[in-house]
Amino acid sequence: MNTTLKYTTATGESVASEVDTLLPKAQSKGWKMLATALLASLAVSTPTQATEDEAEAPAYEIVDFDWVDQSRSRPVPVRLYWPANVQPGSSVPLVVFSHGIGGSRKGYSYLGKHWSSHGVASLHVQHVGSDSALWRGNPFNVVARLHNAAQESEAMARASDVSFALDQMLSGATGQRGAAVDRQRVIVAGHSYGANTALLTAGAQVIRDGKTIDYQDERFSAAVIISAPPFYGESNLPAVLGNVSVPTLHVTATDDVIQIPGYRSGADDRLAIYDALANPQKLLAVFRDGSHSIFTDRSFTGGLSLNAQTKAATADLTLAFLDLVFEGDEAALTQWRTNWQPILAQAPGIGSASLSIAQPHRSH
Repeated sequence: MNTTLKYTTATGESVASEVDTLLPKAQSKGWKMLATALLASLAVSTPTQATEDEAEAPAYEIVDFDWVDQSRSRPVPVRLYWPANVQPGSSVPLVVFSHGIGGSRKGYSYLGKHWSSHGVASLHVQHVGSDSALWRGNPFNVVARLHNAAQESEAMARASDVSFALDQMLSGATGQRGAAVDRQRVIVAGHSYGANTALLTAGAQVIRDGKTIDYQDERFSAAVIISAPPFYGESNLPAVLGNVSVPTLHVTATDDVIQIPGYRSGADDRLAIYDALANPQKLLAVFRDGSHSIFTDRSFTGGLSLNAQTKAATADLTLAFLDLVFEGDEAALTQWRTNWQPILAQAPGIGSASLSIAQPHRSH
């Protein structure tokens, strides 16, 4: 079986992911105003220790923080997965993760647990304008709520959430953990709507009313893009993504389909974003079968066995990607392809199925 894996130089989340995202409706609205500028303001935070069984796991700790961005009067709840037994003076890589529409900080726990178990902290941001609250209230109004959550104003607010959460993480808001974060190894990641959010903070730009909308956060030195939908209805993807200069990992599946009445987005849309990135430091993995929500915490979508395997492979792949980007070490990536080849598929529209590894990006 051919595999698609190449690196070249030249809880509420479960329901949401099936309808993620109603972005084609957002494109007709336009961005009528810029989001409030990002300010490193002091937020009101209330840390609360997570009470789930996972908090007892010896390899990591889980802490919730209820921050508020005072400059926007917007709550920014987060869940932090932090490696256990971090030695004094050591540095910890950090992933800042953005959920899909209708999700929350509790989602994508399999990634947070795996990464933190292997020494990489993971900060899961909750976006209050497009989070699990969408599923509460009158069920007849859920479509309208989803439509509102997919507006471009919320897309901008989500990008601001991510940068604000990173501000807080690197400040004293998380105690001594912030000082331990390796500033040279900060990664942005997201699934579905969150993948678009990650791309915005990684440098994607759009033009509205003659102005460039830019939410790039240069503190991020790599990006993990899982199941990215069409980018806010933009047709010129190379122009939108031309400013993304950090290495990117793209993950999808052959049955990664977003389908709601009157709208369908298949895996080809994920590949279009990968193809449009001019920066050659990019890695693509396409799993066979699966579903759009297989990358969430849902256990059965895509098939019970394949679901668990795809999750494990995605978590492993991210760590191998970071080894390649930051260490120039391709051994883990090569081993990953061998281990997971049975569940990989050649991507439509991609000719070469070979693994070509080039000199990795250095963030120093």
